[in-house]
Amino acid sequence: MAKVSSSSAPQADTLAHKIRLFLELIKFEHTIFALPFAYLGMTLAAGGLLTFHQFVWVTVAMASARTLAFAVNRLVDRRFDATNPRTAKRPSVTGAISPQMMAAFAVLSLVLLALAAALLNPLALMLFPVALVFLIGYSYTKRFTSLCHWVLGFTDGLAAAGGWIAVRGSIFTADDLPAYLLTFAVTFWIAGFDLIYACQDVEHDRREGLFSFPAKFGIASALNMAKINHVLTVLLFALLGLVEGLAWPFWVGLVIAAGLLAYENSIVKPGDLSRINVAFFNVNSYIAVTLFVGTFLALLI
Repeated sequence: MAKVSSSSAPQADTLAHKIRLFLELIKFEHTIFALPFAYLGMTLAAGGLLTFHQFVWVTVAMASARTLAFAVNRLVDRRFDATNPRTAKRPSVTGAISPQMMAAFAVLSLVLLALAAALLNPLALMLFPVALVFLIGYSYTKRFTSLCHWVLGFTDGLAAAGGWIAVRGSIFTADDLPAYLLTFAVTFWIAGFDLIYACQDVEHDRREGLFSFPAKFGIASALNMAKINHVLTVLLFALLGLVEGLAWPFWVGLVIAAGLLAYENSIVKPGDLSRINVAFFNVNSYIAVTLFVGTFLALLI
């Protein structure tokens, strides 16, 4: 018996280690960027509190969707990651995580996402293949278009639309206008900070023939475009607040978020990209949570 236990323990440790490596590889903790907007879409659609069923399965859907997208991204971009000094030590490049394991996580996430969609409502299940096109396809767009940042933004924006659909079971009527405003607000928000983040890979992207906006038009142009996107984000959220007649906590949250966006854009300059990680990882999580809390409190009021 002791012999069996001792031989199985290292296998369990190895599996646990590989799972931890995978979660670090896909930055699972950054699901916080997408979840608040899925919840925001849900609370706007419900006009307040959600059912436990909706909360659980939208959470499963969003976590699964993000895991699927990142697993595919890390799998198909291994060749480019290997030639980029910033990403060359990723477990997907070094072999610490095999392509087979990444594919297995992608398939598992795909199954969970399909299950969540089926358990939410018929429209969610019907639109599931459309979501897949973006979740899987966005990783390839950098190979042929500088619009890749907006494709990524729209892919994340679908989290908001998904939250709305989970509650309302509709997306094609005039009453669904808030879902579109929220989706495109998130689209421009994500595209803006992805433009900032991509500035650190300009030389690599040019060398590899990739079509990121900073590589094609330069860092200064990319940072200016990020500012434009974030102005559009604030304007679309303001329009959402007017359309929904949201109370004062929403506007307080929007003012704070606008300030954070301004700060994010001010600390990254063409000649100094040293604070990109602060802008990307810290500030954006605060923005997402602030907007959700402000909107949720406004709906309660």
